[in-house]
Amino acid sequence: MIRRIRRWVEPWLPRAWRKGTPIPDSLWRRTVASLPFLESLNLREQNKLHKLCAHFLQEKEFHGAHGLEVTDEMAMSVAAQACLPLLHIAMPDGRKPPRSASALEWYDDFVGIVLQPGAALARRETRDAAGVVHQYEEALAGEAMDRGPVMLSWDEVSKAADLASSGRNVVIHEFVHKIDMRGMAFGSGADGAPPLHTKALGSDSIEAAQAHWRQTMSRAYNDFQEAVARAERFGQPAPWLDPYGAKAPAEFFAVCAEAFFVQPEAFAIEFPAVHAMFDAFFRPLARTKPLSVPKKR
Repeated sequence: MIRRIRRWVEPWLPRAWRKGTPIPDSLWRRTVASLPFLESLNLREQNKLHKLCAHFLQEKEFHGAHGLEVTDEMAMSVAAQACLPLLHIAMPDGRKPPRSASALEWYDDFVGIVLQPGAALARRETRDAAGVVHQYEEALAGEAMDRGPVMLSWDEVSKAADLASSGRNVVIHEFVHKIDMRGMAFGSGADGAPPLHTKALGSDSIEAAQAHWRQTMSRAYNDFQEAVARAERFGQPAPWLDPYGAKAPAEFFAVCAEAFFVQPEAFAIEFPAVHAMFDAFFRPLARTKPLSVPKKR
């Protein structure tokens, strides 16, 4: 009786008091074995990720669209990939997470996760230089909405193991957008610069950390845009990173994060400055020394 009452009450308790959703060992082992970037984690990291996933699955609600039935295997796969960016991250205010599950505070602005069988069509409109509005439909493999749900194409998610070799991962992409969106003003858009705390990146102030982030990302983004343009216009070799990152700074941040987590060695070679900065932001609890950030004059 007490256990039944606790199962009913637990989702309403503070996160620190919850145990999380039990994950069968066989399901967990299959999930880790199916994704090479999870299999490469050490045992301590896998155990920590397991705890994060248990709370993630308890807190989030999965919905299948267009008749798609969301199985335990599907939810587990999404949870493991979504929680990977939180494995060594600090709390939004810079504190060390008091418990493994505390890092889920980064995802506190939403509950729902919608899985589509394939790509979703979204109606878009743009205004050209002459003021004419053009409407069109865009096929989306995923979308993260500010203070709203995350939409994912299961067809894309199911290819995560194969796509990892090219540095792509739609789950990480959309959940990193959520990190980017945290704390932004209602109605504004993600800009590829997540909230930074006072000591972020080893800086002596928030202003110095923000300036270093924007300068580093701006240089890399401009170089990447030029490389994509040269490949498209003049047939030069295409960049290794997904060209979708050239669309906007927020997309460049998310595309870089995909590669950082699923192909870290290749990403470090192509974008050494961004890799070092991401390592300081996403992995401060795993670093032996902070990133050296120029002091603001």
